[in-house]
Amino acid sequence: MNYRSKFILSAAMVIPTMAVYASGLTIEDYCDVKISAPASVKEMTPMPDGETYACISDDERSIEIFSYKTGKKVATLFSIDGIKGDQKISDFEGYAVSSNGKKVLLWNSSEKIYRHTFRAEYYVYDVMRSTLKRVSDKGLQQGAVMSHDGRMVAYQRDNNIFISNLDYGTDNAITTDGKRNSIINGTPDWGYEEEFGVQNTIRWSNDDNTLAYIRFDETDVPAYTFDDYRSYCDSEPIGDLYPDRYTYKYPLAGFPNSKVSVFAFDVNTKITKKMDLPIGDTDYVPSLEFDGKGENLMAMVVNRDQNNLTLYKVNPGSTVAHPVLTQKSTAWLSPQAYQMVDYGENSFLIGSEESGYRHLYIYNYNGTLIKQLTKGDFNVTDYYGHDPKSGIYYVQTTSLGAINRNIASVDSKGNLKLLHGQQGTETAHFSKNFAYYLREYSNSVTPPEYSIFTSGGKKILTIEDNREYAAKYSNAPKMEFTKVKNAAGEEMNAYIIKPADFDPNRKYPLMMYQYNGPDSQEVLNKWKMEGNFYIASKGYVVAAVDGRGTGNRSRQWANAVYCRLGELETADQLAGAAEMASLPYIDNDRMACFGWSYGGYMTLMELTDPKSKFKCGVSMAPVTDWRFYDSIYTERYMRTPQQNESGYNAASALDRTGNLKGRLLIMSGTSDDNVHYYNTLKYTSKLNYEGKVFDMMSFTGFEHSLRMCNARPSLYRKVVDFLDSQLK
Repeated sequence: MNYRSKFILSAAMVIPTMAVYASGLTIEDYCDVKISAPASVKEMTPMPDGETYACISDDERSIEIFSYKTGKKVATLFSIDGIKGDQKISDFEGYAVSSNGKKVLLWNSSEKIYRHTFRAEYYVYDVMRSTLKRVSDKGLQQGAVMSHDGRMVAYQRDNNIFISNLDYGTDNAITTDGKRNSIINGTPDWGYEEEFGVQNTIRWSNDDNTLAYIRFDETDVPAYTFDDYRSYCDSEPIGDLYPDRYTYKYPLAGFPNSKVSVFAFDVNTKITKKMDLPIGDTDYVPSLEFDGKGENLMAMVVNRDQNNLTLYKVNPGSTVAHPVLTQKSTAWLSPQAYQMVDYGENSFLIGSEESGYRHLYIYNYNGTLIKQLTKGDFNVTDYYGHDPKSGIYYVQTTSLGAINRNIASVDSKGNLKLLHGQQGTETAHFSKNFAYYLREYSNSVTPPEYSIFTSGGKKILTIEDNREYAAKYSNAPKMEFTKVKNAAGEEMNAYIIKPADFDPNRKYPLMMYQYNGPDSQEVLNKWKMEGNFYIASKGYVVAAVDGRGTGNRSRQWANAVYCRLGELETADQLAGAAEMASLPYIDNDRMACFGWSYGGYMTLMELTDPKSKFKCGVSMAPVTDWRFYDSIYTERYMRTPQQNESGYNAASALDRTGNLKGRLLIMSGTSDDNVHYYNTLKYTSKLNYEGKVFDMMSFTGFEHSLRMCNARPSLYRKVVDFLDSQLK
């Protein structure tokens, strides 16, 4: 259930639509991401000189270089039309620039693997010669990584790692044991990608003489198979007379995981060595990097319960590993903390929640704490880097409250200074020399604004302010923030979205929306325009609360749900709904709940709770029993079913169907490789067995997030139709 995303932005296209409602907006304006997303900026790749950045041209045929200081184009890094020599391409989908800025890695013809990973045709462009070379002509490549000098590319194909030497025209395998659904070299298995955010483990040393990687042995991991029906979004679906079957390794809670090991290949001697790391068969290695000098490997080893982490320094030549740092927790260690790491030449920075909040600590490579960099009753939510010249660190924090995100600088003494200090959400993307940054800012009523600033916080220019977009949505429902009490009498952050034509003298039906998974956050002061605003436009008050277990408050708040998922979250959601129902404009006889993924699970838990006052609920892509979900995510918060049988029993929505009150609409995508369709089928099968009446909708051939085709508008049409039938 990881929801990490890369900073890749593109301009939103406004497309005319047919049916127009009273507000002048259509369902597509709210729910179709191609229309509802605000205009943004293209991906900006900082160039090595620190004064410029690169981005793809409007016609997508070249990569142009712009000045941070002026915002004006100063050069062209690559152009399809300017390629010299025999090797040509007609298009490209993405790129990466070598450390020295002299080579560009390009790719096209990509094929999606899982949520983030893909395989593609890769090419290397020589900036000085304007020539292009194909990385390999033996099949699509995955996880391609250029050496620092751009002369070699390491990649994975058919689960083996290859090195393509562009100078000599060689393309040689450095592993040979790769096998589908058995051995993976270099790129992660499904669980590491989804739950640790790992997309590639291939790492070059600074001198490009050593290539390190993680080997995943998933031989003992049980295979999961589902029928992969094709939707009418696919070409010629009517010709698909026999549906495909998709099989991959997916470890459920309590079942064997991949066994991992770390290797280093010497480019000169062609010798591969296994690193002497104490990795047990059930341990994870969620992070592998070279240190700041690019000499030693830094490998994190986390136990299966994910409450004990040891960071090792490993010499790739001798293979000897030395423990540097240990982190422990009485609940779970959050990847959001320990994956916030920066290896410098003489020291390293890492995140930890040992103080009760997520903060940054600096250690030397012997493991001695140099200092705690940030302190206070707030969380560091992102780390942008360190300017060695000024000694300043740049971070994002919740210092203005959990619902806000603010850019800050931290000096060597730990003094934190907000660069802007506005309520809302802002992110930063710095130049290589930390002289400039792109700031993205929005709040609940202000669409994103993109501007270039100096590192001191002085604005240079505005790239996009979404003025026209803001005018378009000026009459749309707006999000308001408030606080309500949970089941223990503690304050929860909450939001309310009222219809645009809200009349305080009327009584409105209420729909409580939730996610509420551990360390997640729904109530956030940033711009959104999606299905909940459409539901509000149809005459509903939509509300959400972040109960116990959610993130970016204290660890005590989050850890309360450890080994007992569903219990406190349900109690807090019901308490929040009860307080919302007491508002003078809410009809407490017309209340519903709605959630997706973990939120879908919450809907099922709430509708089967004896204290529930919900007349109906919508559950999208729910986990119906935690024994049906993946090991890394589930065991982080519940440990294994063998360790915590009573906790799993109490947390099972499937075991509570006999208490179902109110009408249920349950929906899921049939090709969901994350929360399997089987969750929904198992739950509805039990409802059928018990003679219960419910509503169900399937999205044929669609995955977990339903981003394909017109699935989102279709889903929200169904949700509103269902709510209308039950509450109006």
